Amino acid sequence: MTEIANNTQVVNNSEAHRYEIRTGERLVGFAEYSAGPGHIVFNHTEIDPEFGARGLGGALAQGALEDVRKRGLRAESQCSFIDHYVGKNPEHADLFAVHAPVRESETARTMPS
Repeated sequence: MTEIANNTQVVNNSEAHRYEIRTGERLVGFAEYSAGPGHIVFNHTEIDPEFGARGLGGALAQGALEDVRKRGLRAESQCSFIDHYVGKNPEHADLFAVHAPVRESETARTMPS
């Protein structure tokens, strides 16, 4: 759980496969994900329109990514909001999986003769 401000928190609801942002007891947004061994894939982020333009989407992304870091996971995004957030906050870019380098033995097998 990450406390933001004014009784606003980001929590990982692992049963629902999403990070949630709550103001008091009210759910005001979520970032859905799927998870695999050692990684998490963000699929969709949504903020209740009544709470839009208050920075809650950014707070949700920040809280979720801080939790991913704390848990030692890698991240992937299929969500345009998360992509945009990381583009504006490059301090989180290192969480995102990069393609593993190709080993020399694999290169040798795939190169045409």
